[in-house]
Amino acid sequence: MTIRVLLADDQEMVRTGFRYMLDAEDDIEVVGEAGDGVTAVRLARELRPDVTLMDIRMPGVDGLEATRRLAGPGVADPLRVVVVTTFDLDEYVHAALSGGAVGFLLKDAGPALLIEAVRAAARGDAMVSPRITVRLLRHFAETAPRPKADTAGLTERELEIARAVARGLTNTEVAAELYVTVSTVKTHLASIQNKLGARNRVEIAAWAHRGGHVS
Repeated sequence: MTIRVLLADDQEMVRTGFRYMLDAEDDIEVVGEAGDGVTAVRLARELRPDVTLMDIRMPGVDGLEATRRLAGPGVADPLRVVVVTTFDLDEYVHAALSGGAVGFLLKDAGPALLIEAVRAAARGDAMVSPRITVRLLRHFAETAPRPKADTAGLTERELEIARAVARGLTNTEVAAELYVTVSTVKTHLASIQNKLGARNRVEIAAWAHRGGHVS
């Protein structure tokens, strides 16, 4: 199945570079481009791409607000948005993920990570730039942990999957490690998110680290 991608960035050169990299892949097709947030929201709603790559600083409506409009709390049929930016700021990471983004990459992450982030988002996984992930996990580890007994009602299998997600495993890797199907993992993840009130895998990982469920 071809992954349909919308590019939203105010720099035409960046969009051209991303299009060149993505269109070279057999399973990815760029279906539209937007140079500002308002156009990005309109095109995303019209085209319903599988993944939208969203810059943060754009004229009109910025990428964080555009992400909230497409994937944030209260959106009935949220789209999958991966924020791709030059700005490595914790407040941007937090705002993007809490606004519904399923990934956060830096523009210097390289073609391989960009392509993998698109594929991860399309299959329901999440990807955050490695150096940001390390920083986030360090922050979670430094936060005073809650008692380990606080499992939020998760079953033992759900705890195993939450720990695996916190270690950075994809759905396929979790399924292989626990000898279950990918669809079973997805079912458990939906239950975990519901019980924790988590909107994405990063929030599941944060809960696991804060609660002392991961070494």
